[in-house]
Amino acid sequence: MARYGAQHWWPAPEPFEIIVGAILTQSAAWGNVEKAIANLKSAKVLLPEALRRLTLPEVAGLIRPCGYYNAKALKLKSFVRWLGENYNDDFSKLFTNDTDYLRQQLLSVYGVGQETADSIILYAANKPIFVIDAYTRRIINRIGLVPDSNSYNAYQNLFMNNLPADTQLFNEYHALLVYLGKSVCRNHPLCHQCCLKSICHFHINMLHSGK
Repeated sequence: MARYGAQHWWPAPEPFEIIVGAILTQSAAWGNVEKAIANLKSAKVLLPEALRRLTLPEVAGLIRPCGYYNAKALKLKSFVRWLGENYNDDFSKLFTNDTDYLRQQLLSVYGVGQETADSIILYAANKPIFVIDAYTRRIINRIGLVPDSNSYNAYQNLFMNNLPADTQLFNEYHALLVYLGKSVCRNHPLCHQCCLKSICHFHINMLHSGK
């Protein structure tokens, strides 16, 4: 936080846009997701009922910039169908569920995995759950805090069991890890720029090896 400041995630004004972004960002750069969302807005279809009226090819054409557009079109159509059938497009009703049940509900929807479900819970429902993504795994592994299991839940429990259950804390913490992973702790890391290098086993080992 001292190095990068507040990240103000998720960069969207209302829950449905956050949910659409969480689905579209799977295996995609955020800049391309923004282009796809802009297309949906321009077509005035960034609404559950509007997306239900569109055909799969129509949705796919609009979200083409984010990649895997045919698969993601099916995921969006599946979500809006589920939302209409089970919650009549009422997000307040959906989000009144407790966190565990809400997570089970979201995971039952085609195309919604653990990271996507948790992103929706944290950023759209404003409930405290820690999102684990590839950036977080990479940073945690390099620092030297690898959990006993490589599972999503093991990484999530590392945060959930050691931090207060605070939505804003989890929001900023995850967003800052994403920023660090994108800008510094890359596949080929820029360790000399990293604010965590003094506690990072990867960096310390590199220094000792003379690389």
